[in-house]
Amino acid sequence: MNLHPSFPYPLYLVISEKDCRGRDFLQVAEYAIRGGVDIIQLREKEITTKEFIYKALKLKEITDKYHIPLIINDQAEVAEKIKAAGIHVGNQDVAPAVLRRQHSFEHKFIGYSIEYLPQLDDENTAVADYLGISPIFNTKTKTDTVTEWGLSGLAMIRSRTDKPLVAIGNVRLENASAIVKAGADSLAVVSAICGADHPEQAAYAIKNELLK
Repeated sequence: MNLHPSFPYPLYLVISEKDCRGRDFLQVAEYAIRGGVDIIQLREKEITTKEFIYKALKLKEITDKYHIPLIINDQAEVAEKIKAAGIHVGNQDVAPAVLRRQHSFEHKFIGYSIEYLPQLDDENTAVADYLGISPIFNTKTKTDTVTEWGLSGLAMIRSRTDKPLVAIGNVRLENASAIVKAGADSLAVVSAICGADHPEQAAYAIKNELLK
């Protein structure tokens, strides 16, 4: 796997407490980092902003310890408050073009979920640092998506943009190589690591597959 020069993070963990099957999500995150995760996104949909900030600060203590970037899902207020490395947003969130004009996000990562092909030509894609191709395959961890891209859809998007592509949606060890070959620069993993019996070993196995 060739690393994208502007986004050299091949193994991207998306974590929430819910996805960790009742275990301490901070411990799962640290195990995953030890296994080879390069970047982490905290995604919490069902808690207050205050609770989100508290969790994010705790997680940032760990990511800072290992020099791993921390991305916040959706919540600009949280990302700004904890001085996260960046934010990832979808079509229902604050638009990347709006975020980029704000001083606090001027030099931070902004990820943007692609659910429709016309998005590739809009101003939000133009200012985003990476594109989340969501989902590659349907998954129980994210049920509000529009298009299941599949490998052919990913390849089509790859042919139309030079932006770093982060594939998410039922990504696991068995399909990691195929997703990379179809054009992904980074694999966003949820259940295959968060729900694994041994998150460190699961992360190591996927990372090793990517480095072949």
